[in-house]
Amino acid sequence: MSIRHGLLALLERGPRYGSQLRTEFESRTGSTWPLNVGQVYTTLSRLERDGLVVQDDEDDQGHTLYAITDDGRAELRNWFETPVNRSSPPRDELAIKLAMAVGAPGVDIRAVIQAQRHHTVKAMQDYTRLKAQALADVPANRDEVAWLLVLEQLIFQAEAEARWLDHCESRLVRLAEAATTEPAPEPRAPLRGPARSSARTPARIGRPRGRD
Repeated sequence: MSIRHGLLALLERGPRYGSQLRTEFESRTGSTWPLNVGQVYTTLSRLERDGLVVQDDEDDQGHTLYAITDDGRAELRNWFETPVNRSSPPRDELAIKLAMAVGAPGVDIRAVIQAQRHHTVKAMQDYTRLKAQALADVPANRDEVAWLLVLEQLIFQAEAEARWLDHCESRLVRLAEAATTEPAPEPRAPLRGPARSSARTPARIGRPRGRD
């Protein structure tokens, strides 16, 4: 949905064609979420189907231009004004991986956590370096400001992930210590079958025989 509304936001600035929209989308987000032209045109077709954009005209090079409609502007305004829904969070590969690693035979979950922490910290350092470069000069236009916001979101996200990984490791350590200090369960008494009677079973009484 972010691609759908992102394209509408770009079209609100004026008619655009597919490749132009892709370039401007990636410029605004610092190529954090790269698009391909096919994805852009597929989204434009759906927007046109829903009456949110129309094919406007062609430029001098023969590119088909798309323009936002009044319904598209209303959709865009609603998107800006409505909070992002967190009641159905997207699937997180790392959370799923750790959940499946718990108790999985032959998997050292602490090694998985340590490897991920190393990768996450490295990514956070790279984002911080990019942010320092972006702040070396005052952002000159809206694309540079937008890229700075995206960078800072990535930094905060990496910091939160690193803290969560520390928390996961600490919890695993506490659970392991608790397991070693718990008293061993007392052995259960063996199950016995029903008691047998010591009295002899009486002989079966047959029909009396007649005399010869």
